[in-house]
Amino acid sequence: MTERPLTIARPASLPNARRAVELARGYWELTKPGIIGLLLVTTVPTMIVAAGGWPKGSFVDGLVLIILTLLGGILTAGGANTFNQWFDRDIDAIMERTADRPLPSGLIQPGHALAWGVLLAALGGVQLALTVNLLAALLAEAAVLFYVFVYTVWLKRSTTQNIVIGGAAGAIPPLVGWAAVTGEVTWTPFILFLVIFMWTPPHFWALSLKYRDDYARAEVPMLPVVSGERETRKQLLIYSVGLVAVSLLGPLGGHLSWCYETTCAISGAVFIWIAWQVWCEQAPPMRLFFASIAYLFIVFAAVGLDVLV
Repeated sequence: MTERPLTIARPASLPNARRAVELARGYWELTKPGIIGLLLVTTVPTMIVAAGGWPKGSFVDGLVLIILTLLGGILTAGGANTFNQWFDRDIDAIMERTADRPLPSGLIQPGHALAWGVLLAALGGVQLALTVNLLAALLAEAAVLFYVFVYTVWLKRSTTQNIVIGGAAGAIPPLVGWAAVTGEVTWTPFILFLVIFMWTPPHFWALSLKYRDDYARAEVPMLPVVSGERETRKQLLIYSVGLVAVSLLGPLGGHLSWCYETTCAISGAVFIWIAWQVWCEQAPPMRLFFASIAYLFIVFAAVGLDVLV
């Protein structure tokens, strides 16, 4: 009698399980989690300064407020980023850098992505209004509307100033964090808003220099495509100087002092030096891109540490 080879039956549900995991990953990627991570960097230190220490006095109460504020910010920003990918799915399919995103790759249907974005944005606003306060919710929703309709729908495909003006949406988290603690907005969070606003152009233009051909292929009027590489390098330097100058205004709001100012001066000098190297073509633009991320981390770490030390 011949023995039959031993076979192990695979669960019939395995393909379905794999598909579910892929879909979950796709919906997560629609929110652009890497960008949302900047919420942690800019919101929490601002809340600490607004409270003059740990929010709410009690560690647990303060932690709950921080978590609820971040949750609302994550939901609203995730909704805005999802809409951005829904609207830009045609150019994302053309650009090599973005062709494997969930919508161009066909992983998620456009209608499902749009519903996901609207749901996240609405949930975030409602959650902030119910668990934090109305002003924080209104500011977060204003960021969504600005990013969706002003930047994504209007500016991105029409002007080289798209990322300059559109950067205002990503600069709102400090205003949300301050409002979550105090119920109002004063000069200090507005100065921090301006820091992020000025930070966005050198950060994004450095990246766009690397992917200039991608943007040209998709006919997106990014600065390197329209004005050329040399002009973009010059604007990188100008905005880098402006960014550092604005960051040094922090103490004028009355809540930041020597720790913040010293950190901004030192890190700002290094940042301008790198921008100068990029302008002189002695360093690749991506060096400034990565330096800008480090700079933002350092500046907002100094925001939180200033009041603690």
